[in-house]
Amino acid sequence: MTQTSIGAPVTKRRGIGPLVALAAVVGPGLIAGLSDDDPAGITTYSVLGASYGYRLLWVLLVSTVALILFQDLGARIGVVTGQGLAGLIRQRYGARAGMMSISALLLANIGTTTAEFAGIAAGGDIFGIPRWVSVPIGAIVVSVLVLRGGFRGVERVLLALSAIFLAYIGAGLLSKPDWGAAFQGLVTPTLPPTKDALLLATATLGTTLAPWGLAFIQSYAVDKKINPQQLKLLRIDVISGAVLTGVVGFFVVVSCAATLHRNGIAITDASAAARALEPLAGHLAAQLFAIGLVGAALLAASILPLSTAYSVCDVAGRPAALDDSIREAPLFYGTFGAVTVIGAGLVLIPGIPLVPILVGTQVINAVLLLPLLFYMSGIAQSRTLMGEYAVGKLTASSYWIVIALVIVSIGTLAVLSVT
Repeated sequence: MTQTSIGAPVTKRRGIGPLVALAAVVGPGLIAGLSDDDPAGITTYSVLGASYGYRLLWVLLVSTVALILFQDLGARIGVVTGQGLAGLIRQRYGARAGMMSISALLLANIGTTTAEFAGIAAGGDIFGIPRWVSVPIGAIVVSVLVLRGGFRGVERVLLALSAIFLAYIGAGLLSKPDWGAAFQGLVTPTLPPTKDALLLATATLGTTLAPWGLAFIQSYAVDKKINPQQLKLLRIDVISGAVLTGVVGFFVVVSCAATLHRNGIAITDASAAARALEPLAGHLAAQLFAIGLVGAALLAASILPLSTAYSVCDVAGRPAALDDSIREAPLFYGTFGAVTVIGAGLVLIPGIPLVPILVGTQVINAVLLLPLLFYMSGIAQSRTLMGEYAVGKLTASSYWIVIALVIVSIGTLAVLSVT
């Protein structure tokens, strides 16, 4: 299929079946969705399960539904407008809003990229590889992938890395969870009235519905050159990626609930969870958990700098495509390199408090999420930008429900912080 402009007729080729047509658009949803299960997310889910058992699984379910809504919206906006999120914010809401958004996103993304390389370091430690070896190798691998792979090559590798998340499903099954208690926690909303519980609930929302993921899926859909006639097929990709994200998070929570929480073992990060799983669920479960951590870290360490580079170029109005050369898109590749080097470099600083950085960035993501959701909802309803693809009042109301949930979470957390 080819596209010359929005709304242009699409040339159809005889003999192309629905599976081939779907394969042509697969990528943005699966990659953006599963990359949300990064080391910061895995740590948040691990602590959630170890600290509260199955009790807060409903938070993950709500977050997954919100992820489906807004990643579908992000992909839709990107395909229809042909622009990234940061550039559209500047166009619709002004240069100040655009610069404030990109500045906050840049800060949060650097912190989250640091968390991804911390995940590489933690995964390497489990297998006896020191961080001064694993982190530089990880940085080189993701840099070579993006600099030399081209769009199709990068996409194939990222999709292959996504398959590693099956390890968490295996670890969860080997942990022999209480499925009845898990189902009850999934459908029964309860929340202990403590600051720690609300912090974890907010962090879960922030790590699942991550701002960088929303920016990435929109820009990536543009880079993939998907056209509006393919939106129904793209929705399958987006929903599949979001649901798989929730499934992976579910199995991380239940594996820690069935072992660590049941035995009263507290943890501070995902690597501690992997080590603690071995005597409780067996060597294989621990190894699968650790493999999942390393794979998640490599996937997210590739996408975080990429998402940042897309957004910076959107605001600056500069070229941003994986098929461009370094000479054609110096700002794009320069931003990618800078974020990668800073994130990897911070992890190598002796004594740096990685866990507070890791959890703290997820809370920052939840706070940053609020204005981005406002902007996306406004853009989605704009006939000027979206034309016939603008959303109606009923769909828009679902976005406002999610926004209200984020407001309540952040507001309650703020009140508890000063009391």
